Formats: sequence, structure tokens, C-alpha cells
Amino acid sequence: MQENIIIAANQAAAQSPSAWQRQLSHAIRDPAALCERLGLGQAWLSGAHAGHQLFEICVPEAYLARIVPNDPNDPLLLQVLPTGDETDVTPGYVTDPLEEADHRPIKGLIHKYANRVLLIASPACAINCRYCFRRHFPYSENSPSRTQWQEALDYLRADTSIHEAILSGGDPLAASDRQLAWLVEQLESIPHLKRLRIHTRLPVVIPDRVDEALLDWLSSTRLQKVVVLHINHANEIDQAVVDACTRLKQAGVTLLNQSVLLRGINDSVPALAALSERLFEAGVLPYYLHVFDPVKGAAHFDVSDAEAKTLVNELLAHLPGFLMPRLVREVPGKNSKTPL
Repeated sequence: MQENIIIAANQAAAQSPSAWQRQLSHAIRDPAALCERLGLGQAWLSGAHAGHQLFEICVPEAYLARIVPNDPNDPLLLQVLPTGDETDVTPGYVTDPLEEADHRPIKGLIHKYANRVLLIASPACAINCRYCFRRHFPYSENSPSRTQWQEALDYLRADTSIHEAILSGGDPLAASDRQLAWLVEQLESIPHLKRLRIHTRLPVVIPDRVDEALLDWLSSTRLQKVVVLHINHANEIDQAVVDACTRLKQAGVTLLNQSVLLRGINDSVPALAALSERLFEAGVLPYYLHVFDPVKGAAHFDVSDAEAKTLVNELLAHLPGFLMPRLVREVPGKNSKTPL
């Protein structure tokens, strides 16, 4: 399924694929290949195959290069390696933890909060994070064609209280620049829209995605531009990611980061402090630290609210205020994120 989505996304691009599209097409999609590349023994294969059957693996080479071989506890590996834990059935962990199905008035559009809407700009992702709260999302029902986008655009035009359009997915930057440029052109023609926000992991997992074609349409829009990256660990930020962030800032983009608090990956004061410091070195401000959304198949990543609050209180002694992410939970039905 994931491979078909990637292929469909790439078909919208020019006949000669760009560097990032070639990297995406060659991403590892076989758990055995991932284990072999990273020196993981046969003991990992059974669980990896079991998790893969529920949510297919996808790991690009640029991200793979940052994972330490022969280390089953590497914090980057744990974000992408399927395990048998994903087959566990845990009460309270569901396929739609944020109840997004209740907030989709138009195909491809989610409207939960006042003054802003979220558009599913692409069903594809460049990497399949094992904790993803949308791992069960019905993308086949929420991937509008260009003609069908008109209904969503008409929805935005009719509601003058909407000031911000958020491109999400999947990963919106998995769409072709031709498609994104067209969509942003339509959005900026709506007078009451002020801001364009893009939630993406692609500049992190494939930094070459921030190329001239992307920067051309991004820098030319009248809308204020905010890119919210998704980085959970300092080791994800290598020099190529720093360079990609620099290119985005030069295009007039405000860069923020949101993380998910994940057991065994970043649930310690040293890990969170290092992440904030490294983000700021890359020109990115910490924004949100989300406690875990209870999605089916990923309960083993959960950190309790009590533990999360203790970590953040301890983190205050290690960071200046402007590097402190805001600890929040997204509660279905609430009119905003809920600070903890």
C-alpha cells in the first residue's frame, strides 16, 4: 500500500525525477533488508515482519545513514523498526485516537480549531514512524484530485474566520512541487488567509527535498510561511539537515519543531536538553512536546503524564525559557491543545 502511494505521488512529478524523488523511490521497504543493513540478528526478524504486516516499513538512505549499526537501542532505529509489540492489543489504544473522522466536513480537509484548517496535501510519507497517530488513517478516502480540491477551497473561501491553512498528510512535501505550487497559488488567492503552515518530516529524513523547485514557490507566496518540523532526537540533525533549515530560513520561513515524547527514545532530561540545543543551533525553535496519542499498535512508546511532567520540570533547570518546548496533549473535542 505505502509503495503504491509513493509511486502515485511521484507520477505527479516531472518525467525526470529530482534527487529527493530518486532517494524516496529507493527507500528500504523490507524489514529483512533493514535488519541486514544495520547488523541486527535473526532474533529481530520475526517481530519486524509482524509489525511490517500492520504498517509497512519505509526508511530512506539519508536517514538510515544516521542510525548506528549493531545497536538495537539506537533512538533513530527505534522510531522506524517494526517490532512484535505492534501486534499487542491494549485497551484504550485505538485507530483514530484524535477522533479526526468527526472533523472532516470536506474530503481532504480537517477542521477542528477556530481560524485554521488542515489540508491532507499528500497521502505519502518519506518515512513510516512506528508511533504515527495516523498509521490507520483512511488516506484513500482523503486524497482529493485537483478538481476535487475545489470543494475544499470553496469551503475556505466561504468562511472568512479562517486565517491559516495547514498542509499536512502523510507528508505534504511528498507531493510534487508542481502540485504544491498550484495549491498554494489557490490558497493565496483567498483574501482572508494570512498564513501557510506546513507540517513536515521530509527536510529531516531527506534534506535534499529542500531544493530550488520547492524554494521557488515557497519564497514567492504572499502568505506568511511557517514550517513545523518533526524531530524527536538530536541525532536526527546532521549537517545536511542544518543546511536544509538554512535554505528554508533564507526563503523567509519561520522554523518550529514539534516532538513526541517516546519511551526509550527521548524520555530523559539529557535527551530532551540535547534536542533543544541542537535545534537552536540549526535555527529551529522548539514548539511542542506532545505526550503520546493512544494509537493502536504503538502503546509501547507511551510515557505517562506524570512522568512527562516530571521530565519537563527537571528540564527547566537545564534550558533557558526560549528553548523549552510546551508540553501538551491533544484531547479530542477540545478547542485547542491542552497544556500539561
